[in-house]
Amino acid sequence: MERGVINLVIIGFGYSAEAIAREIGPKLNTLHVTVRSEEKARRLRATGLEASVFDGGTISDKLAAVLEDATEILVTAPPGESGDPLLATPGFRDLTLEGLLGVFYLSTVGVYGDHGGEWVTEETAPAPTSQRSRQRLAAEQAWQDFIQAKKGLITPELGIFRLSGIYGPGRSAIDNLRAGTARRIVKPGQVFNRIHVGDIGGAIAHALLSKESLGIFNLTDNKPCPPQEVVEYAARLIGVDPPPEIPFEAADLSPMGRSFYGENKRVSNAKIRSDLGYRFRYPTYREGLAACLEAAR
Repeated sequence: MERGVINLVIIGFGYSAEAIAREIGPKLNTLHVTVRSEEKARRLRATGLEASVFDGGTISDKLAAVLEDATEILVTAPPGESGDPLLATPGFRDLTLEGLLGVFYLSTVGVYGDHGGEWVTEETAPAPTSQRSRQRLAAEQAWQDFIQAKKGLITPELGIFRLSGIYGPGRSAIDNLRAGTARRIVKPGQVFNRIHVGDIGGAIAHALLSKESLGIFNLTDNKPCPPQEVVEYAARLIGVDPPPEIPFEAADLSPMGRSFYGENKRVSNAKIRSDLGYRFRYPTYREGLAACLEAAR
């Protein structure tokens, strides 16, 4: 679908949303972002961003006005027990949203659950094992239901982007090694995908500007691999010894950290490359970590 003037509202302005805003900002007519505290909103306004507070409880008059004018909404805020925070907030469903052309929802590859290291695609039936992934899948369905029920001359498209583990400048194995917090946990057969924040910004900006139809896409790198392999490569890049190997059974992990190791799969990104024509800047952790090192310099 070809897009003209873009008035974008971002619900939840965190690490990934900042990368998207940097990428797409110059091409937008208007950009409005939401955060959870007035203090952060003031800091963002001081940089020139238009920002308001949205904590999932109420929609301010200002936010209601910009939502009514929006051509696209990007939702990065995580769901809770009540579901997606925007859909669950009183008043949102009463908005007309007559100019809305697209909703972009950032989800997680965790919705696929565990597949014993086998490959999964967007055609794989979701089978989430963790509560947070079940909430993400429920939010995906809620947005699909919302779009389906939307009536009018223009029905907005929905793009659901399932992200793997996010890393980038300030949040990489290099940063963990330098901080002394990196661990080389070894669980035989375990693999993970990951995604550089620059490719999140690049892919969402590409989708926003694309003439292609939206849908469900895995937003992940080309190289699922054991997590210790990434730590070892990062150590070589900065010329330090990697931390000692820790068997998974002996690792002191939080319940959330341990739950990540309960899901083992290889996630394909072929669809976003073929259907949207997106070319990854950091197709593997090698390019991504090299970029993180360069950014730190």
